Amino acid sequence: MAEFDATGLFDQDYLDLYGADLDARADAEAGLLWRLLELRPGLTVLDLACGHGRLSNRLAARGCRVTGLDITPVFLDRARAEAAGSGLQVDYVLGDMRELPWSGEFDRVVNWFSSFGYFADADNRRVLAEVRRVLRPGGRFALETMHLIWLLRHFRESVRRELPDGTVVLDEHRLDAATARSVGRRTVSRNGQDRVVSYFIRLFAYPELADWLRAAGFAEVTGFGPDGEPLTAASRRLIVVADSR
Repeated sequence: MAEFDATGLFDQDYLDLYGADLDARADAEAGLLWRLLELRPGLTVLDLACGHGRLSNRLAARGCRVTGLDITPVFLDRARAEAAGSGLQVDYVLGDMRELPWSGEFDRVVNWFSSFGYFADADNRRVLAEVRRVLRPGGRFALETMHLIWLLRHFRESVRRELPDGTVVLDEHRLDAATARSVGRRTVSRNGQDRVVSYFIRLFAYPELADWLRAAGFAEVTGFGPDGEPLTAASRRLIVVADSR
């Protein structure tokens, strides 16, 4: 089984690769979450695997009481700095999504941008059970990830990117049919030195993920495409919204 090098993958290089693009669409995504989760000022929201706080800070600016949890200190440092610079109160917590330090505390939970599926399936299911446990009765959960049906038709075995400082990042992928994972190998080439990182993500079509959510104790589960439109085979991203009992 491939190992997931979370420390090696989630670092400043990750922010350099994705940060600007993620920030550019964060306002629209915060608006989508506001609609799908029926958010309103005063609701308590957990941004699970919050990264550098792009959604947490925007939801806080709209009046929600937001907590962000992530396992990566450099992401949380940036999130806190940006919140402070905007005069926002967000509680940023260093932690593991498999063991959440709350119970029945949140009205809503958000898990966005392929931040689910990093573990063996037993632990992936444990994450969903933890989400259900920290939600209040009648709470709601939104998860956004890759859409397996779209990916099977558009799978790319390698993607090469170059950062402004000349660093080259090469991602090589393969599909593992036995585990329903995209297994990756990232090579970061900088100043003549290579750094190699291994990672993977569990892939889902809607029916399986909906079954997992129901098994974790959720009631109503609905699938959407990337802009909140009805889910189709042409939807590049998969959003599921699940209501707790």
